[in-house]
Amino acid sequence: MTGFLFILSLLLILAYGGLSWHFIGNWKGAASLPRNPRLEHTLLGALLLAHAFAVMSPVLQGPIVSLGVGRALSIVVWIMLVIYWTCGFFYRVEGLQLFMMPLAMATLAFALAFPGEHVMHDLRNPAFALHVLVSIVAYSLFAIGALLAVLMLFMEKALHQKRGLALVRQLPPLLSLEKMMFQVIGVGFLLLSVSLLTGVVFSEEVFGKPAALTHKTVFGVLSWGLFGALLVGRKLKGWRGKLAIRWTLAGFAALLLAYIGSKMVLELVLHRS
Repeated sequence: MTGFLFILSLLLILAYGGLSWHFIGNWKGAASLPRNPRLEHTLLGALLLAHAFAVMSPVLQGPIVSLGVGRALSIVVWIMLVIYWTCGFFYRVEGLQLFMMPLAMATLAFALAFPGEHVMHDLRNPAFALHVLVSIVAYSLFAIGALLAVLMLFMEKALHQKRGLALVRQLPPLLSLEKMMFQVIGVGFLLLSVSLLTGVVFSEEVFGKPAALTHKTVFGVLSWGLFGALLVGRKLKGWRGKLAIRWTLAGFAALLLAYIGSKMVLELVLHRS
């Protein structure tokens, strides 16, 4: 990583840290600056442009993709932030920034510490470019769905036990969170279907070898089946609440084991790409 990108990443970490301090301080009633949602939204949009340059520049080296575990996570979280920022124009997403800003700060720091050295294929291959794009966006959508599921679980527990209500009041209503969760999972499921299809049908063209039954394939298909069953259950039987949350978290856990988990073991434990 060049010195400029390193400094830019550090500045972004400080900026997201400042926003985290600002939002958490206002939630606790101890902030020095009052809330200004329009200015905050504009500032986040500017940060996302700089964030895009910081996470994409080390990855896109001409037509070749270098995508280690740290860089992959930072791109996923950047896409999550872009989706969150865009949704701010159409939905009430107030309160989610309490979790998104610290997450952005943490993944940028992780990418600096563990960038990884996994060099992948030529992006001029259309099948591979499609596979990479839809896979990363699908992961980002499912990550948002998992975050919403965790928040729903917290809100249900807080409302029953009458604790943590100050934070609950900062978040969108429970039904709105559930609606958003199923919407992002629905789109993510379509993209995951495309990702699995391109990975199998174009395996030899994309990866240079025929499709094989690996742990990545097994957990990827398992995750697809879990999310598919959740959507069918929602449509036919009206699944919601804790049942939907459990299926969402199980599907996301399988997806983590399919890709991010295996990359962490290979790169951080076994030091292999």
